[in-house]
Amino acid sequence: MTSYVTCQTPGDTSWFTHDRFGMFIHFGLYAMPARHEWVKTNEKISEEHYDLYFKHFNPDLYDPKEWAKQAKAAGMKYVVMTTKHHEGFCLFDSKYTDYKSTNTPCGKDLIKEYVEAFRSEGLRVGFYYSLIDWHHPDFPIDTLHPRRDDADALQQNEGRDMHKYAEYMRNQVTELLTNYGKIDILWFDFSYDGQDGEGDQSWMKGKGKNDWEAEKLIATARSLQPDIIIDNRTDIEQDLWTPEQYQPVKWVTHPETGELVTWEACQTFSGSWGYYRDEQTWKSPEMLIRMLVNTVSCGGNLLMNVGPTSRGYLDSRAEDALKVYADWMKYNSRSIYGCTMAEPGITAPADCRYTQSADGSRLYLHLFAYPFAHLRLPGMAGKVEYAQFLHDGSELLFTEGAIDHFSAKNETEDSSDLILYLPAVKPSSLVPVVELILK
Repeated sequence: MTSYVTCQTPGDTSWFTHDRFGMFIHFGLYAMPARHEWVKTNEKISEEHYDLYFKHFNPDLYDPKEWAKQAKAAGMKYVVMTTKHHEGFCLFDSKYTDYKSTNTPCGKDLIKEYVEAFRSEGLRVGFYYSLIDWHHPDFPIDTLHPRRDDADALQQNEGRDMHKYAEYMRNQVTELLTNYGKIDILWFDFSYDGQDGEGDQSWMKGKGKNDWEAEKLIATARSLQPDIIIDNRTDIEQDLWTPEQYQPVKWVTHPETGELVTWEACQTFSGSWGYYRDEQTWKSPEMLIRMLVNTVSCGGNLLMNVGPTSRGYLDSRAEDALKVYADWMKYNSRSIYGCTMAEPGITAPADCRYTQSADGSRLYLHLFAYPFAHLRLPGMAGKVEYAQFLHDGSELLFTEGAIDHFSAKNETEDSSDLILYLPAVKPSSLVPVVELILK
């Protein structure tokens, strides 16, 4: 068994750390302007103009069954979808607001269809819920709010009651965790306590756990769904740590205790979470695979995001990216599922990454750069029973200590090294994987 122990969490994350790979879905009114999910505050759009998106929201090609099929094919095992983002628009039929998909030309509870579609494909289902709400009349104006620079911002802020808003959130979370069956993940987003305004905006205050009444909010969630796992973005530690748009190069640790934590890198195929029509920063196929491998090799999960168009389908760029994962995971998923960081003392060669099965019996060598003919594995002599390419199960020969080649007689030998013998032609895989069955 793996020797790594993470700090204890309120929820059971055993399924989560086995499955390793999930889909994030950001969908909302912001898909219509199609220039970032923060467009309302980035451009300080007026309520009158933003209401045009609500008035005309009609994702007539919304087909979560197709999304679910593509997610499953890509090797994703769980999914998290926005139920409400910072704009405040709800994709579910909440009785606590009129600002919801059922009151648009769409006329549907989009979350209900999403849950049914992904659950039918055998994927675990999660909900994203924004703690921020730029539409709600009781949410106080702050330095992230679209109305922050209005001349009468202070006057607009008068009478806003954060306690009423916190109650609103608990009511909506109660709906979400009552009306849609078993929910596996609750992904809150996000706290910014201490990000206060300056000068004329010094009255604007950032928000954290006390503002959200986070203890009550989390207690509500866990009372309704005892098996749920929750992220730490309410400003209270829970089950998951969630580095965003950043790839850790080592296992994430608790900043105070130094303990290993259960973590998940959340990433995008491009640079934004919502659909962004003109964005040109789409990640290469090689980068996509390497991000997944790098994450698991450091003991983490990867949550990779898609942002559907306002008509409700995944555009060709997103589908191409999902296909990259589908093609690779079809043959190499064994190096991801149920795997974690290699045991201490096992060091990967240059341009390679190791993952190891949780039971310790198999080690997976991911070749980021394909070497010519030979590859030395430091310290692995005497530890490997059998070696093969994972994609086709074809045997790879190896020796220990010395390379069996007439020109290698003067090479410095290390009796603890294992030398793999590789074919000259790289297999047709973005990242070939060698499976080492250990003694």
